[in-house]
Amino acid sequence: MSRLYRRLDALREHTRRQLDGVLAQGGGGTMQNRSERDSFADMYAQRLARLWAVESGLCFGRLDHADQTSLYVGRIGLSDDERRLLIDWRAPVAQPFYRATPAAPMGVTRRRHLQTRERRVTGIDDDLLDLDNLADADRATLNGEAALLASLGAARTGRMRDIVATIQAEQDRIIRADLGGVLVVQGGPGTGKTVVALHRAAYLLYTHRDKLAKRGVLILGPNLTFLRYIEQVLPSLGETDVLLSTVGELYPGITARAVEPAAVAAVKGDARMAGVIARAVRDRQRVPRRPVEIDLGDRRLVLDGRAFEAARNKAARSRRGHNEARAVFVRHLLNALARQSAKQLGRGVIDDEELADIREELRTEPAVRAALNKMWPYLTPQQLLIGLYTSPERIGYAAADLTPDERALLRREPPRAGADYWTEADVPLLDEAAELLGDIDEHVLRASAWMAEEERAAAREAEEEERELQLKYAKEVLELTGMADIMDAERFASRHTGDADYRTTAERAAADRTWTFGYVIVDEAQELSPMAWRAVMRRCPARAMTIVGDIAQTGSTVAPRSWAEMLAPYTQGRHREETLTVNYRTPAELMAVAADVLRLIGPELKVPSSVREAGAAPWALEAAPADVGEIAGEEAAGEGRLAVLVPRSLAAEVGAAVTASVPGAVAGPGAAALDAPAAVLTVADAKGLEFDSVIVVEPGLILTESPRGAGDLYVALTRATQRLGVVHTGRLPQVLSRLNGHPGHPGRLGGR
Repeated sequence: MSRLYRRLDALREHTRRQLDGVLAQGGGGTMQNRSERDSFADMYAQRLARLWAVESGLCFGRLDHADQTSLYVGRIGLSDDERRLLIDWRAPVAQPFYRATPAAPMGVTRRRHLQTRERRVTGIDDDLLDLDNLADADRATLNGEAALLASLGAARTGRMRDIVATIQAEQDRIIRADLGGVLVVQGGPGTGKTVVALHRAAYLLYTHRDKLAKRGVLILGPNLTFLRYIEQVLPSLGETDVLLSTVGELYPGITARAVEPAAVAAVKGDARMAGVIARAVRDRQRVPRRPVEIDLGDRRLVLDGRAFEAARNKAARSRRGHNEARAVFVRHLLNALARQSAKQLGRGVIDDEELADIREELRTEPAVRAALNKMWPYLTPQQLLIGLYTSPERIGYAAADLTPDERALLRREPPRAGADYWTEADVPLLDEAAELLGDIDEHVLRASAWMAEEERAAAREAEEEERELQLKYAKEVLELTGMADIMDAERFASRHTGDADYRTTAERAAADRTWTFGYVIVDEAQELSPMAWRAVMRRCPARAMTIVGDIAQTGSTVAPRSWAEMLAPYTQGRHREETLTVNYRTPAELMAVAADVLRLIGPELKVPSSVREAGAAPWALEAAPADVGEIAGEEAAGEGRLAVLVPRSLAAEVGAAVTASVPGAVAGPGAAALDAPAAVLTVADAKGLEFDSVIVVEPGLILTESPRGAGDLYVALTRATQRLGVVHTGRLPQVLSRLNGHPGHPGRLGGR
């Protein structure tokens, strides 16, 4: 082990010296010199970050082969001048560490698991795969219980750990699946869906780095607390440039913090909202029913319905977004006004140059600008949605396909200064609107009034031609210098036009709504609405995706009942499905309770098989919500972390009781909840998380308060790795009848 860390330290020092040497050269020299320095600085900085990220658990296993050779397996590959010291876990030669069995040992006699702390070996566990071929000297050094069960029994830390040392065969097969196409991973609670997805991201970046490095990988999670929970996994595997996001963060510049009723979110997530947004855009391209008079003082111009229709049809034929098509619409009407104006001024037949002069004169007239803006205004997605939500008339036109009750749910007041306005369900609608509206040309908005449309178009065309020349030159330089495989021409060119962008791929992707990723991973995918799927699919037109989730755990009223139904609009059935069948998190005693709830969701559904028992029977106790603090205090005194899961309507009351009784307890989601000894969360906030102990408050209310209450209760009952309790008032729901009383409180607590 010491030899490995000495080599790691030497590599770090060597890489640091290389980076320092490049930075010491300064910013002078030719374009080629600067480009080379920037490229090498990026490369060394990323390499150094990966070398530091793998410090903990650098080596976690050894494969002893029948030919008496051994291979050490770890987070990265290491070698010196003499031999290969460490095999990267993603390399093909490391597969037997995860897939070899006594029935198919793959040439391996013993698989050894190493537990380390800092740089010291603290434990050894052996899996015997071929005892007949095991050397006598090795027989005398056999150790320990299975590494997997040892890791499952460890207390939770508030952050997800990688499973690189304990990946199981069915997980390894999914992790190493082919890059192309859409892979769906269905798995019940505790089957390791999330860690499989994260390790798959690391594997794909290792195996297909040339394809994925430029466009990046997006990992989409259900909420911000979940992202904080998983954020350390990929860096610990040596991958530091992957974008973690929620649906609510997909639109740059928008922070979706506002909360709305589930019924409202369900309407916004419905696939029919795509048509609503399209009609809302058309509604802003108004053709007045009566002719429009424009008074210029010395003359009065008139635009009739025929001119409007011709202008709108011409704009529609341009196949541009609303904001880009506006130039076509405006130009046509200005030409009509210019000819009408020339006639009134007695100029008779005019040539194109005179027409352009009159057109630009009219463009600067306030009355003309006001009339044109009213008919076809520039719009941002935010302006479009606010205008829709706040106008019953616009909702009535655009949302004609919705029921009156659904239209009423969309109605909102205008935003107030300083108050959160946008919800997570709004973000896919903003994204949809952005696709239909197109960009607003900043040059058009800021240009002087006298600058003609055709002049602006010519300027943009010249700018594009110049950009093409720069890219052509950049490609030639990169090919001549042999750097084409480590830097793309667009980034190279930007560094020498005053637009250098030194952000990472993940940072650039997060700031660009139109960015398309090389690969997308969606976790808790059953929660995505049809409108959210449209936004996600835009970010991966190649459909290179891994989608993980559990149909039984959905809490959404708009979620389909199968993966095939969910993905049909995007894959036409051309996706492949894998199923994880083993529950590594939830003990058998707890899953027996959850299985009864699962039958409410679907009699045909089956719970995954638990690999262990915890030895602690789940319990139920009749008590008032105010008494949950006392119960939580007793439970938190034990080992590990506690979650108190509540219906949303009781979150404030129970949160106050628990934080008053348990030192350091936190009420509500966020990073603090992950680090606290006890946290009070709603079921939605707890999705994807796990805790040593869980107390579920008022299961009957969870069943009735949520649109899919059985799914939410199933989630709540399967978050614990060791202990589970239920607190209720009144009669316990029949589906939980197998629960026994609390061993320390045989009677009721509340309302005595």
